[in-house]
Amino acid sequence: MESSLAAYQLLFRVFAFVLGAVVGSFLNVCVYRLPLDLSVNEPRRSFCPSCKKQLTWSQNIALFSWFLLRGRCANCGGRIAFRYFAIELLTALLFLAVWLLFPWDVAIAYWIFVSLLIVGTFIDFEHFIIPDEVTLGGTAAGVIASVIIPALMLTDSPFTSLGLSLFAAALGYGLLWIVLEAGKLAFGKKKIRLDAPTPFTWNRTGDDADFAVGEERGLWSDHFARESDRLLLVCDEAAIDGRSVGAMTLRFQYDRVAVGADELQLDEVQLISGIARELQIPREAMGRGDLKFLAAIGAFLGWRAVLFSVFAGSVVGSLVGIVTMLIGKRVWSAKLPFGPYLAAGALGWMFFGEPLLRWYAGMLNP
Repeated sequence: MESSLAAYQLLFRVFAFVLGAVVGSFLNVCVYRLPLDLSVNEPRRSFCPSCKKQLTWSQNIALFSWFLLRGRCANCGGRIAFRYFAIELLTALLFLAVWLLFPWDVAIAYWIFVSLLIVGTFIDFEHFIIPDEVTLGGTAAGVIASVIIPALMLTDSPFTSLGLSLFAAALGYGLLWIVLEAGKLAFGKKKIRLDAPTPFTWNRTGDDADFAVGEERGLWSDHFARESDRLLLVCDEAAIDGRSVGAMTLRFQYDRVAVGADELQLDEVQLISGIARELQIPREAMGRGDLKFLAAIGAFLGWRAVLFSVFAGSVVGSLVGIVTMLIGKRVWSAKLPFGPYLAAGALGWMFFGEPLLRWYAGMLNP
């Protein structure tokens, strides 16, 4: 009997690991396609990011194909990022860990949850966005799962679980909304005095524009999160489409620029250039996708997880930011995604939250 039970346990553990690897392969598709507004269903088979040729089944075996192909496309030889293997392995390990630590019904819900965390994390790292499919879809999935599996909210009542899930989702969104708005009021403008007069260009590219000040380069849209945002350039000289406006402070909004008493629509401008000595840029404490991401975390894990994820994510994010500044080049346009650190906090709560609370309570009452 004991040997049969052990065999069943081993079988289900292998199943959880293999299922995680297969799901991880699909998550790779989501990470690549969602930010590009591509369907995750069409084409059904994965394709090479370089030559777009669809992969054969033997080139798309989770965990194995990346090594068999040595990280290269079999058709064009283009490099296949290690991220593809890493996501498959990470998903497999998390699926196995969830299966080992939680009842089967809770484990199924947590498999969905960790899949959302992985997709949101890797997209945020690369694109600094978290798609609504992950955040709003994740919030809806968490609320539905809490009704079906009340144990997610530590209760036996579906109605109580529904209320707790909705409350935690609202708390997650509202808490970060307060942080976002307070941060905007306190730190919403960053004034940068350049070391020396520095060339700058604003060059239209379709619906967006490239904005460069010295070696700092980026998309114009990256600097604007809301309609009220302003960007100021104090110029020793400036020209708009070849017409000199002399020494001038250019006062930008996303779609227009004020030059003295005149205001120009940027849709009608191709190139703005000149020499700047100071600029003031708008900035946000975080993106609004983070608010919805924390709402999804709350919908699955409850209100305590919301508070823990914010605290743990802030600590981890601060440490990473400090290390980045110490070992890398500090630039005024640098951005750090917050979603991955919220995800790390959520995983920390999911696996270690209750033991951490007991340890902390023991410290307070020895």
